[in-house]
Amino acid sequence: MVAEDDDKQAELVRRYLEREGHAVRIVGDGRAALDAVRHREPDLLVLDVMMPRTDGLDVVRVLRAEGRELPVLMLTARSTEDDLLLGLDLGADDYLTKPYSPRELMARVRTLLRRARRTAPPGPVAEDPVLRVGALVVDPQRHEVSVGGESVECTRGEFRILAALAAGPDRVFSRQRLLEELHGFDRYISDRTVDVHVMNLRKKIERTPRRPERLLTVFGVGYKLTDPAKDARRA
Repeated sequence: MVAEDDDKQAELVRRYLEREGHAVRIVGDGRAALDAVRHREPDLLVLDVMMPRTDGLDVVRVLRAEGRELPVLMLTARSTEDDLLLGLDLGADDYLTKPYSPRELMARVRTLLRRARRTAPPGPVAEDPVLRVGALVVDPQRHEVSVGGESVECTRGEFRILAALAAGPDRVFSRQRLLEELHGFDRYISDRTVDVHVMNLRKKIERTPRRPERLLTVFGVGYKLTDPAKDARRA
């Protein structure tokens, strides 16, 4: 589904998607996008931010509040970091700034659809073990996170990164490795996406986000998750 109020832009996106074999439905405002998704949920939503009636950010907010997990690729003319942070924090899976090349758009669509197919189990699956790194607990089966017994709400992207880090405590993960957890390998996806998710995670799991004790940066390499209590005992 393409939610875009610019008819020419919407038609261009439709044309490229159909060339790759996708059936496409176009809606022209945010309220119509919500109604259409509720009527028949698509495999992917390409969503413009600036739309009449209900904007794209509110569409994502409502869809995630309703528990809908469809992948969302946001398109916007805005390019500030605050917009990027807000879009991802609300639960968008990826973010593309206008103007963009159709080739890049299609690459990101393919990546999100591959990721959705990999994470959708065909039937009953074995329960994933609960991951514990000190007071931080990550439950992949229930998609739950807690710190010191207090529940922490995470977007899908944040959860994937945190689960990958928690599965290998004290191990350093490069940004590229974490991108593979988010989207699978694709050269069009920026590692800035990982940095944004890490910034948001620190706000949720650290006592002082500007001086993190759990989710640490290893400069020039990437990130690691550690138990601050264990590090204090070692010291």
